[in-house]
Amino acid sequence: MEQILINLVSGALGGIGAGKSSPTFDLGMAGNVISGLVGGGVLGQVVTLLLPSIMAAVQSGNLSIGGIVSQVVAGGAGGAILTAIIGAIKNKAAA
Repeated sequence: MEQILINLVSGALGGIGAGKSSPTFDLGMAGNVISGLVGGGVLGQVVTLLLPSIMAAVQSGNLSIGGIVSQVVAGGAGGAILTAIIGAIKNKAAA
């Protein structure tokens, strides 16, 4: 459960960061947060599937700092990437 929460929070922050970094990617605060949540949740889960050691640490109750950092990075990157993609598509369609 903690893992998903970390992914969602860091994804939302990544989405906000990506949206505010460029007007091309900005979806408004709510749009940035929502796309960040989705991107962070999805990419965070993909990273967990690809790195079994993180999943083992979570299941054993020994989630290490390295595991938390990798989840934060994955969630933040996922949120930023999805926000950037959606923002670019939205602005391209509006032009």
